[in-house]
Amino acid sequence: MEAYRSGLGVFDKSPNHIYYSSPRPEMSSLLPASALKILDVGCGSGVFAYSLKQSNLEREIWGIEINPSVAAEAAKVLDRVLIGDISLLLDQLPLDYFDAVYFNDVLEHLPDPYTILRRIKQNVKANGHILVSLPNVRYIRNFFNFIVQKDWAYTDHGILDRTHLRFFTLKSALHMFESMGYKVEEVKGIETTKKWYMRPLNWLCLGYFEDTFHLQYIFRIRLS
Repeated sequence: MEAYRSGLGVFDKSPNHIYYSSPRPEMSSLLPASALKILDVGCGSGVFAYSLKQSNLEREIWGIEINPSVAAEAAKVLDRVLIGDISLLLDQLPLDYFDAVYFNDVLEHLPDPYTILRRIKQNVKANGHILVSLPNVRYIRNFFNFIVQKDWAYTDHGILDRTHLRFFTLKSALHMFESMGYKVEEVKGIETTKKWYMRPLNWLCLGYFEDTFHLQYIFRIRLS
């Protein structure tokens, strides 16, 4: 049960598991070019964060990772890695320091993502950004399973990952950011369904199903 409470994540703890080693190029594209001091929360084995450093060697990249064996891999390529639960590590981060903080598929694993978003403000510069990726619980496949098949089956990964403690729609994610005092600068749906019938169905329903097209949403936000 500790894995579920802490957000340790998938059962496979190998640093090479996709959860820990995804390059996430769509998240790299959200980063302002001027950002030089970057924190990657849930950095996994450091593959994504290291790609940011490779694209600009002047960047100083920190990581936070709760899985010790995976964090050890990240420590080989990043400037500094803190091991543990972010809620217990925030006081170890420098104040007014980072130009950007990443939460790539992390907030849904936390018992209280609202508090983390509120507290991380003190560690971000006034003109800094928060970059977030969240699974969309209204994704059409999940929507179909819930409404038509009357099912809510947890899995080892994906939207209904067994270790997800929070679930978000596009609307609820935007409300979370805004209620915590952030301004949303950019939103984009990714991993979009290729089901041909979704477009005409959405048109007939006056756009009601638009938000169900995307498995995930990515956000660039900043202090408002």
